[in-house]
This record gives sequence, structure tokens and C-alpha cells, in this order.
Amino acid sequence: MRFKYLPHTEEDIQQMLATVGVNSVNALYADVPDRLKFNRDYELTSEMSETEVRAFFDKITDPMLTPQLTCFAGAGCYDHYSPSVVQNLVERSEFLTSYTPYQAEISQGTLHYIFEYQSMMAELTGMDISNASMYDGATATAEAALMAFGQAKKATTVLISDTVDPKVTRVVETYAKMHGFDIRHIAQKNGITDRTDMIQKLQEGGVAGLIVQQPNYYGIVEDYTGVADACHEQKALFIMNSIAADLAILKTPGEWGADIAVGEAQCLGIPMTFGGPGLGYMCCTEKLMRKMPGRIVGMTKDNRGQRAFVLTLQAREQHIRRQKATSNICSNQSLMALYVTIYMSLMGKEGLKDAAELSYAGAHYLYDQLLKTEHFKPAFNQPFFNEFCLTYDGDIDALQEECIDAGFLAGVKIDNRTIMFAVTEQRTREEIDELIEVLSE
Repeated sequence: MRFKYLPHTEEDIQQMLATVGVNSVNALYADVPDRLKFNRDYELTSEMSETEVRAFFDKITDPMLTPQLTCFAGAGCYDHYSPSVVQNLVERSEFLTSYTPYQAEISQGTLHYIFEYQSMMAELTGMDISNASMYDGATATAEAALMAFGQAKKATTVLISDTVDPKVTRVVETYAKMHGFDIRHIAQKNGITDRTDMIQKLQEGGVAGLIVQQPNYYGIVEDYTGVADACHEQKALFIMNSIAADLAILKTPGEWGADIAVGEAQCLGIPMTFGGPGLGYMCCTEKLMRKMPGRIVGMTKDNRGQRAFVLTLQAREQHIRRQKATSNICSNQSLMALYVTIYMSLMGKEGLKDAAELSYAGAHYLYDQLLKTEHFKPAFNQPFFNEFCLTYDGDIDALQEECIDAGFLAGVKIDNRTIMFAVTEQRTREEIDELIEVLSE
């Protein structure tokens, strides 16, 4: 492990001084002539946060190095702050393994952090239980569709809203093709799920589950009031895909009445790193937990009465007779689950909420300023969180190339007229203003 800095408590310092036989740290330098000592104040700037320190040194980096683009793009992968301590803790030797911890006696460290991950994700989503973990948000959503199909007696169709990320939809369709169930799409209207089309398709029967996204692919926060009841009336499962970090503020899937909550957790401190790795989370109601793929860790007591952790609620098929398993995803590595566990424990509830609020405020500021340029217009008149779509009166490809030349990764192209911008707590007001200046020109 890399130890860049070892802090000492006052008690540590006094013990070391006593060992060498002096009363103070200054006494260690008694033999150094005064003329060689530094006897004035240090010329230091005011205190900075970790992100500010990083930005400071980035500005004085060798100009010959390839500059890093300031990211205003999202669509499922976001440039969130990751404390440097996470990287150091995640590299501890007892965590550096990708193998399933079958032997609880020698895997308590791994099992413990998986248990903590499950506890945090269940609370974040408002659901009863979480597994640990899935490959990414897309495969987690596809596995949820497979769960819905598997628990249905006769239903063979899974509905998916056209406001779900197209990348996720394509993965779900691949699962459906290979597992023998059908996918039907619910139309979108003005950027949100067409409620009339959804109710009509549900009432036609034969539906095992319904998949929606919150916020949806266009960044819009949809109102899903009554959707869970509409699904349950038809014996269908309500599946909600969400970006994990957004749930620090938004109404949780549990509060919406979802049966399964899935999505991408890369936003919980995992760096973008050219698009991977990510982390898929899956949480569900207690009723469905035996149908859930992946690992589940439980807490118990050993024969000495001490707290212990074990793999639980899993059939032998999950590990041995794989052709009969609910999913082959049980052996995925949990390194990323460890990463977000450390991140969430460091940030805490208030830290996650603060980051989400900063992202929201920055996005709405950028949105308002871009409209003032008169080159952009709202693509949808809907509420949004930290991501939004605008129509542009010029060539989007040329616009993005100019922004790259200026040091910005400016949004994601949705179509020839529409571009989607994302803002996270990493983006400062100065960076936003610089982007606006480039876009205004």
C-alpha cells in the first residue's frame, strides 16, 4: 500500500520524544545555528479543498503534457469527485482479490465490506435488500428483466420506456433474445413516458415487468405516481433504473413502489477512466430476494458469539451447476463495490446530498445562461436534475470540435439538432462561465 502521509497524534509525538529523551520537537534542532533556521512565516495561500489543490497543480503542469478536457458530458458516466483516500484504502492487500469469498473463515474482510455495501445501497434506494454486485447498470437492468420473466407464470413480455438510455435498452433486448421473452416499447411524449400508451400495453395482459428510468435518458425527472399500482394490478413487476448518486435527493425507487431498483453506481466516486469499469447495483423487495442474482452476504455469530459474515440465501446452482442458476453473474468481482462503499462512508449522507445539490445548481445555471445566448432552445419543457437537452441552431459536430480545441468535452449529441449537457459538483462557476463564452461565440 502507498503511504503518502502518516499523521501523528499528540500522544504519539510525546511518546517518541520521551523515547529519545527530549521535551519538545524544537529541542531536536538545538544544535542547528539560528542563522540556518527559517524564521519567518511561510508564503502560503489560504486553505484549499482537495479538488482545488488538484486544479491548482493541473494549471502549473508541464504544458507539453496532453491537457485533460473539462467534462460537461454524461449520459450514464459522470465526472464526480473521488477522495484520494479511496484509492489508497482500496489497494490494501486484504481487499485485492476478485474471487468469490466461499470460505468465510478467511474472507471476513471481504464479506464485511460487501455487507456494508448492501446496507448502504438498500438505504440509498429505499429497498429491502441489495446484492453485491452487478457488472454495470445496463446488465443490472437486463438481469431485472430476466427476474421479472422468471417469476411470471405465463407472462412473456417486458415493457421498456423509450425514455430509458438506448445503451441499456439494447442490452435488455439482447438478454430477451437469448432467454426467450419479448420486449415491447412504450412511446415517449415530450421527453417523458407516454402514460396512455403504458396503461394500454399493461392492460393488454401478458406483461411480466415494466422498466422505466429516473431521471430518464434526457435528464428529466419523471412523475411515476400510480405506476406501481398499475403494474401490480396486472401482476407485473415495476423496475426502476436510476443513477445512484441522484437518489441522495430524489424520491427513491422504494418510495415510488418499485419491486426492483437497478442502475449505474459509477457516479459514487469511481473515476470515469475512459468509460470503465462501472458498477451495477440491484436492490429489491424482501419477497423477491431469493430470485435475485449475484451474491448476498448476511451477518451472524460464530461459535464464540462474535459477529461474523457469510454468503447466504443462495442455491448451490449459483456456484456449481451454472446451467441451472438464475444468472451467471455471481462470480463478478466486487472491487468496485468496495470502492463505492469507502466513498459513501467518507461522504456520509450530508456529503452525498451536498454533491447532488451542487450538481443540480450548476446544471440549472448553465441551462439558463445557454438560453441567453439565443443559439440554444429547450428541447423539452420538463423538470431536470443535473442533465438537460437543448436544441442548437448550428452544426453540433462542429460545435463540439471547437469546444474540444478550447479544452471542453461539451455534452453528448442526441441527434442532429439536440445536445445534452451534464454538470457535476466538480464543475466550478469559472469553468461553466468559460464554456458559456466558448459556446456564445
